Amino acid sequence: MNKAEIPVAQRAVLSMLLDDHREVKKLFKTFQQENDPRTCGQIVREACEKLTVHTQLEEALFYPFVRDNGSERFKDLLDEAVVEHATAKDLIRQLAGMQPGDDLFAAKFTVLAEYVSHHVEEEETELFPKLINGHIDLSPLLEPMTARKEALLGQGAAA
Repeated sequence: MNKAEIPVAQRAVLSMLLDDHREVKKLFKTFQQENDPRTCGQIVREACEKLTVHTQLEEALFYPFVRDNGSERFKDLLDEAVVEHATAKDLIRQLAGMQPGDDLFAAKFTVLAEYVSHHVEEEETELFPKLINGHIDLSPLLEPMTARKEALLGQGAAA
């Protein structure tokens, strides 16, 4: 199925998630190239905030919707995604209590980047194509995901 055949609302929902993926991947790359500890700290905080919002969107809205509308077809992928999220959230919590000069700060962020990259790869090459090919209508998610994302960003991902 080519892009033109994907319904606009479905494309918008997946684009929201894909945009998040691109943004954090760019931050991971920037972190690898940065030497200034203050800038590294800002990059880590921004990436962690974006990841927190993204995981909340997926766990509260996207994954439950896919489970409810995709029967058993997506169970294994969604179960793995939840476990991957738990690992990422644990690293994010650890990083929140650290500073760029702390032992293991860079290592933890690098491992977070690796986990997230793996997670993104599975979503983009397995889950999303299966949703598209399975004609799962994601349009009911567009408004609630947009509203929730705006609310979370407005709260600084503290919710």
